[in-house]
Formats: sequence, C-alpha cells, structure tokens
Amino acid sequence: MAGHIIPHFQNDGGHEMVEIGVSEFMCVGANPPFDHPHVYLDLGDEGEKVCGYCSTLYRRNAALHGTETIPPGCAFEERGAA
Repeated sequence: MAGHIIPHFQNDGGHEMVEIGVSEFMCVGANPPFDHPHVYLDLGDEGEKVCGYCSTLYRRNAALHGTETIPPGCAFEERGAA
C-alpha cells in the first residue's frame, strides 16, 4: 500500500454508483454498526470497481479532490468513542 493516508468511503444512501477523486481507498459499506469489513480497493486502469461486499460501483472522477464524492456525503469519518 501507499505511504499516505488512504481515504475511506461509505454508502449509507444505497447509491448504485459513487464517484470519487482517488484511485486507492477503503470501502466500509455503511456507517457502523451497519458496516462490512473495511476493504482496500484500487480502481486500476479501468477507473472503476465494484465492492465485493456491498456491490457499490466506485468510479474515478478526476474533477473531484480528496474525499469529495458524487453524490455528496459518502466520505467516511471515524467517530471517537462516546
């Protein structure tokens, strides 16, 4: 894996496709407690990949940066213990 922080994305909305601005990331499915094992995905040369756990299609969009997504709000942010 790369020597940088890998962004995490989730799909609470059940969207068929989520556009992201990175090629390497972790899919968590939905926010806890409804998440699946956090899996590393690499979009490779095709620029898209389906998560084997939640069936979300992730597609690279070069116009997006960091954790921006289309639809908005699919970046996963770890919440601290309550």
